Amino acid sequence: MFEKSTWIRLPRNVVVGHGVLGKAVDAVTELHLHGRPLIVTSPTPRKLAADPIAAEFEARGAEPELIEVESASFESIQAVIDLAREIEPGFLVGVGGGTAIDIAKLAAEEVDRGFVSVPTAASHDGIVSGRASVPDGDTRHSVAAEPPLAVVADTEILANAPWELTTAGCADIISNYTAVMDWRLANRLKNVEYSEYAAALSEMTAEILVDNAEMVRPGLEESAWVVTKALVSSGVAMSIAGSSRPASGAEHLFSHQLDRLEPGAALHGHQVGVGSIMTAYLHGGDRGIWQEIRDALESIDAPTTAAELGIDDETVIEALTTCHEVRNRYTILGDGMSERAARAVAKTTGVIA
Repeated sequence: MFEKSTWIRLPRNVVVGHGVLGKAVDAVTELHLHGRPLIVTSPTPRKLAADPIAAEFEARGAEPELIEVESASFESIQAVIDLAREIEPGFLVGVGGGTAIDIAKLAAEEVDRGFVSVPTAASHDGIVSGRASVPDGDTRHSVAAEPPLAVVADTEILANAPWELTTAGCADIISNYTAVMDWRLANRLKNVEYSEYAAALSEMTAEILVDNAEMVRPGLEESAWVVTKALVSSGVAMSIAGSSRPASGAEHLFSHQLDRLEPGAALHGHQVGVGSIMTAYLHGGDRGIWQEIRDALESIDAPTTAAELGIDDETVIEALTTCHEVRNRYTILGDGMSERAARAVAKTTGVIA
């Protein structure tokens, strides 16, 4: 008897393009969301986007409440939750980069309210996914959270974000290649639940950026358009899968371990990009996939070596040999690598000297 079922939660409105910030309130209105908006943002995104959105809500008779967060800490998350419980908003709006959006997303999940995502940097696929990054000591973990009901991504704002944030978003997407490889391996060896549709969408997303890497250049709205569409697709793939598997494999474990060993040394997307080079090699060093990943990262000015990450060679080796312990997720790393094997992989792929 067939008893399988699934519940997929996807954004109802995705608005991407030039000048669409002015359509944010329209996107919310179309969802028939009622009540007071609670806008979660940080200092720079506040000036760029949150204040204009708040002014538009106010002009239409709403009474928006705005809160600034500085960092993705438990204290910041709790502050937003406490405020939400106090004012009982109709919905939350996250305006900014990863920090503001993840905090708004987590708070929305906690207080059972709708959530709208307004990214000001194309730095990660969390702008549309039902996952959020939460602090855990010196590292971070991905947890289930409220996915956005709407996404409003203004390419004019995104194109003017710091270039390194855009390249980090690109690298994060390109790493989907190895995440899907790990997912298939876990399905074959450990019978982990697997979705062909989510995997195909995730791989296609990575291919978009690899095939169009030469188009991704600083200050170009078309580049922001390509990257944002890829980030949206990656987030949708995770929603379809019901987990972060389509976009998180051994390369993410490597990044999480780097965060523990060298907190704040490099951006998450850049770290997973470098991790993806090495894990792609482990999946089949003679197939050239790791070289394609490396070439694409180089083309968009993303780091491909430990030195470019600002991390010493020995830290890379330590992370590679211990990152399988970060979480219970089967990947190409299995139950761990020896130091000798890790050093050989990192040297062969050019990650260390």
